Amino acid sequence: MSIVHELHYPSRWYTKLLTVILAFVFFALLATMVISGVLTYWIVKPQRTSSEINMASFPGRPDEVDFSVPGSGSRRGWFFPGFRGAPTVILLHGYESSRGELLTLVSALQDHQYNVFVFDFAGHGSNVGMTTFGYREVNEVRAAIDVLAKRNDVDAARFGLWGYNLGAYSALREAEQDPRVRALALDAVYDYPRQMVKIGVEKTGVGGFPFMVKSAQMCFEWLNYDHKGDPPLSAKISKMAGVPMLFIEAADDPETMSITREIFQKAPEPREQAVIPHGNFVNLPDDEKREYENRVVSFFLTRMPVAQAAASVPAAKPAK
Repeated sequence: MSIVHELHYPSRWYTKLLTVILAFVFFALLATMVISGVLTYWIVKPQRTSSEINMASFPGRPDEVDFSVPGSGSRRGWFFPGFRGAPTVILLHGYESSRGELLTLVSALQDHQYNVFVFDFAGHGSNVGMTTFGYREVNEVRAAIDVLAKRNDVDAARFGLWGYNLGAYSALREAEQDPRVRALALDAVYDYPRQMVKIGVEKTGVGGFPFMVKSAQMCFEWLNYDHKGDPPLSAKISKMAGVPMLFIEAADDPETMSITREIFQKAPEPREQAVIPHGNFVNLPDDEKREYENRVVSFFLTRMPVAQAAASVPAAKPAK
């Protein structure tokens, strides 16, 4: 009797058992693929939150700035003016966040005469679409810098970037190829976008199931097949030599902390490291949030001072 025939029409106890095991494995793998596909969709389509403000009454006299992202449509950001000719700090929100949640950090920087700009990534705030955890968001960062650099009230050659997870990845990816970026504050930065998919799956509570994380990562990479060959973020970090970088790590998020620390250790000088007790700036209690803001503002004041812009402005001629 052939093995194939025995598998088709099992007559012995061990072939019956083997058939049951194979059927169980097949349906388990199929269920894993289906569940991971649904999870991946939920992860890349985060729930959007409104981030509208009354521009006329909001402190800081913000302007609305529209810009286009090739292949992704239009974006609208808020520009908060500082000292004329000063550098601009662009704040890049994290995954499942929005520009509206960064307004206290905006105010802290604007109070020190920086120009500040915030906008929503694709799939966040008022924007439709899906997140790619940095693969395509870097194009949004570049488009924002390009449109701001055309203004006559900013230093077109000096930009600072602050970002949290998704924003941090996008910031560093852009900085590696853009000499206009002169300082970076990176909170919970990761090396591969698929690492954020793993974190997203684990948050649902099903990350412990066999192959669930790997299957979701495969779905994500299939959705972003054009970026299959992209190297890890740290592969080009040597290009950042001479650009000050602040790496912020949260002690209550050991997985992300470990990833950020590995990138920090590969980063060239000048680099700084800050370990904070709790992560996710937007959810910090007021006292920790103020300490966080002071740390970020201090970094930019030291590494990309507004005073340099003031020194370059011609002195007014005395009245006759």
